[in-house]
Amino acid sequence: MGNLRFLTAGESHGPGLTAIIEGLPAGLPLSKEDINPDLKRRQGGHGRGGRMKIEKDQVEFHSGVRWGETLGSPLTLWIANDDAPNWTGKMSPDAADKDPSIMISRPRPGHADLVGVLKYDREDIRDILERSSARETTVRVAVGAVCRKFLSEFGIDILSHVVRLGEIQAPAVSPDVNLAALRENVEASPVRCADPETSARMVKHIDQVVHEKDTLGGILEIITTGLPVGLGSHVQWDRKLDCRIAAAVMSVQAMKGVEFGLGFEMAARRGSHSHDEIHHDGANFYRLTNNAGGLEGGMTDGMPLVVRVAKKPISTVRKGLQSVDMKTLESSKSTYQRSDVTAVPAAGVVLEAVIAFVLADAMLEKFGGDSLRETRSNYSSYLKQLHEARIFRGTSAGDQQDSF
Repeated sequence: MGNLRFLTAGESHGPGLTAIIEGLPAGLPLSKEDINPDLKRRQGGHGRGGRMKIEKDQVEFHSGVRWGETLGSPLTLWIANDDAPNWTGKMSPDAADKDPSIMISRPRPGHADLVGVLKYDREDIRDILERSSARETTVRVAVGAVCRKFLSEFGIDILSHVVRLGEIQAPAVSPDVNLAALRENVEASPVRCADPETSARMVKHIDQVVHEKDTLGGILEIITTGLPVGLGSHVQWDRKLDCRIAAAVMSVQAMKGVEFGLGFEMAARRGSHSHDEIHHDGANFYRLTNNAGGLEGGMTDGMPLVVRVAKKPISTVRKGLQSVDMKTLESSKSTYQRSDVTAVPAAGVVLEAVIAFVLADAMLEKFGGDSLRETRSNYSSYLKQLHEARIFRGTSAGDQQDSF
């Protein structure tokens, strides 16, 4: 990792969720309005459950911001759980409030329930599910929104869209897509799918699965434009940017696979039809394809960063799955907790956030700076270096003097 790091804390039905971000430069313009729209986007999407009708996620700054700018000190974010008053006794920190009658003993297959209870030696599954819940992604979206604000200062933009939901596959998006045009369709779709016809089919598919008391997974694509060449590094395994992005997206609840560019499709292709050939127009290097997804040798190559992530169906299935009651060891159906039918559209917003954090960290690793002004200066100097190198190396010896 570079300069940036964060921690989150809080349970799904506790008082709220907290994040502390350390390493942001001073002078970054920041307000609640930079964060709250992303929190709202995370709550959207056809197929969400009753919790989204209760929570009205809004961020509060508890440190690190003064008069609309970051101070360079740790930034503390707080998001209250509106449902918390209904859980005061159930989530109380006081031993006197313990109530064995409300303990959960039937683990859900696919969730952290069983393994967590065994690992942490707990008798109530709620001790595990409260923290392992995807509710935690709320505050990670807030962290990502802060990082997105930082990235926007350098012309970097990130957008996710659903390319598959259950059995429904969307058409591929053009590799030279304009994110502004794509965003209009994505944000208008109840399932965040860029293709209107496919979006309508996905909605119908969700409605059918609701009737069947089941859940759905899917595949999301996250595209980032405006990245400079050279973020990340090839020199150590943990400095490779694809490694860091893969770790970040796989840290999100329910994610089961990740690929960059063509990804797994490359396994079925020959090398001559896989790699992005290099051209030069006298001033710049360029590619006609982006099969690598914007990364070569663990570094950004100047093309759009394209990441696809597979999300499994939600583990809380209304009709129940085969399980075992941990108190009696008898066969039983898994416990049903209030949940979504699908959260694939919302997951895209979360994935945007965790990728934004990794990219902001990589930018600060590369360009440093205790203040935004210093980071900008270093960034501009690097772009000038790249520009001059391209001209010098793309010009004959006799023309070199005229190039400068």
